[in-house]
Amino acid sequence: MTAPIPVRLGWLDALRGYAALTVVCFHLSPLVLGSERHLAVMRHIDLGKYGVLLFFLVSGYVIPMSLEKHGSLRRFWIGRLCRIYPAYLFAIALVAVLCAAGWMTWPASLRQETVTGVLAHATMMPDLLGQRGAVRVFWTLSYEMTFYLVVSGLFAWKLHRHSAWWASGLAVLAFLGPPDNLFGADPGQRRTTAAVLVVVIGLSVLAYVKDRFVLLAGTAGIALLLLPALNGHDTKNSTVVASWQGLLLLAVMFAGTVVYRWQHGQLGRRPAAIALTTVTLSVVGAHWTHLGTTAALRVWAANVGAVAVTFALAFAMRNRPVPALLTWLGRISYSLYLLHAVLLFQVVRIVPDIGKSAGVIRVAVGLAYVIVALGVAWVAYRMVEIPGQRLGRKLTARLDPRPIPASSIATQRAATATGQGRTSDRASRLDT
Repeated sequence: MTAPIPVRLGWLDALRGYAALTVVCFHLSPLVLGSERHLAVMRHIDLGKYGVLLFFLVSGYVIPMSLEKHGSLRRFWIGRLCRIYPAYLFAIALVAVLCAAGWMTWPASLRQETVTGVLAHATMMPDLLGQRGAVRVFWTLSYEMTFYLVVSGLFAWKLHRHSAWWASGLAVLAFLGPPDNLFGADPGQRRTTAAVLVVVIGLSVLAYVKDRFVLLAGTAGIALLLLPALNGHDTKNSTVVASWQGLLLLAVMFAGTVVYRWQHGQLGRRPAAIALTTVTLSVVGAHWTHLGTTAALRVWAANVGAVAVTFALAFAMRNRPVPALLTWLGRISYSLYLLHAVLLFQVVRIVPDIGKSAGVIRVAVGLAYVIVALGVAWVAYRMVEIPGQRLGRKLTARLDPRPIPASSIATQRAATATGQGRTSDRASRLDT
């Protein structure tokens, strides 16, 4: 039995591409606008966090859909690893080449705690181990990977439909303020934790791929919630300032899952509304309470409000055709997100006095940078990401040749019949 080609949801592509471009512009703005204007904007809204929260909300919507579409943890993890690791390793390799050429330097934390840093990069969890990523934006991958593992554990134990409880529970726990640095208060503890994570995550993924000891792996996946809950780092090497903030990021991802479940009739409107309201108020309230300033309240209210409005508008227009430019931007968004910071270092190197240049020159350099970044991301997508995805499909066909479950096929047909995901990119595969 041959399954139909999955529908690509163009509005999610557009959101992901828009979020990536927002982060790029946020990191570029100090050079183009100047530091003072950049900080003046940040006193009202943090566009970097806005873009990241939007990314996480989309991930929370897409990942459970992808997992349930595959119908097996083996299919899901083969697809995930072949989707995210090739571009990730390519970014690290590019940094290594630039460091060898003297055009970049490795982060200080990676030089000082090399073993911990290498192990942390192997699991994609540098931020949760108090490490700076080889590329600064790697910090978000720590929470993406944690979400994958937790959701897989819930799926293994058939607890994945309780998304509203997980979103609300994590949000409330973050508001209450869990402890920090339980597993990483000193270099020795961080090294031990990093080694344990390599073993636990490696064996868990192997269990899913081999389809053996799945429940044990699922237990380990759910237990990994303890890492962000008890090991947030308020050091200069971590972007997330404390455990409570890490839990909020996971709550935001589960909020995306709540939207998905409500849309597909797996969750009532009232519990969905309660869960989303709880997450919204907790994100704003936790930053106000734990940071203790009205400025934090103002900025995070703006961040969360902007994310909610953006996602709601995109969701409302989900059945409308999406411009090809936006879906293209969504496809290259992962490479764009990973590589744009590396390229930005080179802009500063090539034009060292850009901050003192005339406004017209700064704008011209900024536009040139964005064009180059988009071009490099497109090349990386074509030369790295697409071959990785093809490898994933080949491995899936070889290791798990079973047909996609009939329930998944029925869901896809129902979505097509009701017009969900009707885009110009209909024939593309949903492997986001």
